[in-house]
Amino acid sequence: MPELNKANRMVCDVDIRDLKTKTPFLNFDTANTTTAGITGDSVYARAKGVNRIPFPNPIQGTMTIEAQVYPFKLFALFSDGTLETTAAQPVHTTVKCTAAGKLPLAITGGTLVEGTLFVFKKGEYGDEDKVIKGTYATNEFTATTEADIEVNNEYEVGFIVTRNAGVKRVAFNNKKIPRDYFITMSTLDKDEEGTLTPFLMTAYKAYVQRTFELSFSSDGDPATVTMNFDLMEDKDGNFFDMTEITEELAINAGA
Repeated sequence: MPELNKANRMVCDVDIRDLKTKTPFLNFDTANTTTAGITGDSVYARAKGVNRIPFPNPIQGTMTIEAQVYPFKLFALFSDGTLETTAAQPVHTTVKCTAAGKLPLAITGGTLVEGTLFVFKKGEYGDEDKVIKGTYATNEFTATTEADIEVNNEYEVGFIVTRNAGVKRVAFNNKKIPRDYFITMSTLDKDEEGTLTPFLMTAYKAYVQRTFELSFSSDGDPATVTMNFDLMEDKDGNFFDMTEITEELAINAGA
């Protein structure tokens, strides 16, 4: 029976695993666009100005993922794959004075970064010449001059806390080097009789390009994250595969 022609109009699901251990890192199924491409040019020996003998250069390849709906862990691919559990968070709040010269200020869920607490009369926030001097201790700010903080008046307070719970952080610096990954993109081809056939593209060694841009706007389309991977040979010489699956995999997971 002749093989039927197939076509595709379905974005790929992406399986990303650590190259060395094959430990799953991220199963990503909300991309809008996924691409894979290979280039391989050649140089030629010429005779009388005409190409005569070809010499192929090594092939190169890329994979791209574009998404508007994504997990936060996706950003860790641009760094070393680690999600940190502490983070600095700036806070701006308004506090009402209930005792002359003092402001109640209980900080929960984090630790105040020393030297970052600043108090202003309401409406003067950010005016460096109008900072109210004082000290902070035991969930309370005490003004150096009691008259600077009056009962029933409101004051704007700014400070930075170190969060050590309920946060995820991806750190970017020159010490954080991205990992190499084993990536599979899977989709479904459709033939002329309507049958769907799984189609896989496998990159044996992929390294993310650490160039990205995030744009947030109140108008237009939602923010898009684009990830570009460079493809390389693994230690066994594997580079890139295309696979068509014609029979379903049988898995017995037990009772």
